[in-house]
Amino acid sequence: MPPWNLLDLDKALRAAWAADTCSPDDRPEWHPDNPARGHCDITALVVNDLFGGDLMLGDVHLAGSPRGYHWWNRLPSGLELDLTREQFRQGQTITAARPVERPPGPLPRRWDDYLLLRDRLTHHLGPLPEPP
Repeated sequence: MPPWNLLDLDKALRAAWAADTCSPDDRPEWHPDNPARGHCDITALVVNDLFGGDLMLGDVHLAGSPRGYHWWNRLPSGLELDLTREQFRQGQTITAARPVERPPGPLPRRWDDYLLLRDRLTHHLGPLPEPP
């Protein structure tokens, strides 16, 4: 398995994100100008596959109203890494950050999107480790 750095991973993710890997809830508003939109959950899982650590989850609010959830990573070193935070361009805030257990086995809602994203990443990064 080749060594990766975060710059390589960031470039590969930007090339791999697309409307067909975006969360179904965000697909109507997904646009290449904001490629991270709707990709936080499966991106956090891929980062977890590569580097381990904790999955983090927070509540998204806009103007005080709940707008869903946001996922990112806390690496084993303790560093928090959020490769999709840029999707929030309207003043959204993330609150109630907490570590969560990785869902066991295939994801009930986004498994095909996750596998498609992983497949696209292998074209840029080479083989990826198997999910835990």
